[in-house]
Formats: sequence, structure tokens, C-alpha cells
Amino acid sequence: MSETFRAFIAIDLPASIRSFLGETQEILKSFRFRVKWVRPQNIHLTLKFLGNIDPGNIDKIVAAMTLAAKDSTGVSLSAKEIGVFPDIRRPRVIWVGLNGQLKILENLQQTLDGHLADLGFPKETRAFKGHLTLGRVKGKIASARMKTAIEKLKGFESESFEINEIILFKSELQPTGAVYSKVQRVTLATL
Repeated sequence: MSETFRAFIAIDLPASIRSFLGETQEILKSFRFRVKWVRPQNIHLTLKFLGNIDPGNIDKIVAAMTLAAKDSTGVSLSAKEIGVFPDIRRPRVIWVGLNGQLKILENLQQTLDGHLADLGFPKETRAFKGHLTLGRVKGKIASARMKTAIEKLKGFESESFEINEIILFKSELQPTGAVYSKVQRVTLATL
């Protein structure tokens, strides 16, 4: 029997956007929050976390990705403004939101989720909120300090970028942080 691995389906980001997000993290680091920051090269837009999968199921997962991709054209997005989950009083995750063709992105995610549900992956119960995780909070942050940090970055927005593929990633947890490798790419439909 093959050994399972942690997997997710996501959108990779252009180098210029990763650089922009790294600069954003540097601004936030000046507030000295106790946060485990995501390395800029690891920041991605998750469409579906799959959990541990059997390598024997990769072809079926890629087929579901292909079905979803044929119904979706490329997406134009930009990274815009800072937010936190679950809320400002108890921040656990610091993220950057998205702007642009969000309806197309949402439709892609929902279509993908539906095709993966046919394979036995549970459908998402929460509404899709496309975001880019910058860091995970490791201690308490006073809501006033977090509000100040968010205010400092209010109105910032990256250049727009085009998304033309979705990727099945393998995630290996290491003591130094997660290591992601691309297993399979699927190109979105063209107009």
C-alpha cells in the first residue's frame, strides 16, 4: 500500500506578488506581534485542502480539477488590504484579501469543490473567502494594536495578476515549516 501525503489544491502566485506580500509582512513585523510568518515563497491561494490522500487517487483528483478548469477562464486578481480571522478581538490568522474577478474565482472554487465531493472529499461548509495567509498568531494581540496595524496598511493594493492554472500540491511538515511541492498543474480554459 502506498504511503499517503497531505495535499491541497491552490493557485500559485507570481514572484512580483510574493515580493509585495513579503514587504507587507515586513511592515507588520515592525509591530512586533507574536506571529509565525508564512515564508513569502509559500504564500498561495488555497481552493481546497484535501488532507491525507493516497497517491493512487491522484489521477481522479486531477480529473476533477480538469472538469472544474474547463468551466472556468483565467482570473484577474490583486492583493488588497489586511484582515484577521476570526475577528479583531481574537486574531488567529493575519491575511491579505483579494480584489478583481472574485465571482469567477468563487465559481471555480465551488465547481472544484463539487467535483471533489463526487470523489468523497467533504464539501466545504463555510462560504469561500479567498485570501492569502501572511501569518498565524502565536499569542494574544491587543485589538487596538491590531487595528493600528490594519489602519497603517489601509488602501494598499498590489498590481493585478492573472491566474491561468490550478495546482495540486503536496505538503510536507518540517520543523522549519511546511515544504510544498507541485504534483500536477491544470490549465484553466481560455476565452
